[in-house]
Amino acid sequence: MEFEVDKMTGHGDAQTLARAIVAVDPDAKVDVDVDARTVKVDSWMMADEFLIAFEEAGYQAKISKG
Repeated sequence: MEFEVDKMTGHGDAQTLARAIVAVDPDAKVDVDVDARTVKVDSWMMADEFLIAFEEAGYQAKISKG
């Protein structure tokens, strides 16, 4: 699944987002592209779980690819 994340500007944001995802699913594979403002997640969990994690980390996100 892929998410679009607003206000992602640098490596620090990428680390914060990756930590938020791994907190939800420690086995998730995460690919953060700061320039494209996207986060790709390979996980068996539902996308909504990650949307909540993004929000709790202070980021607005939406699903771009399910």
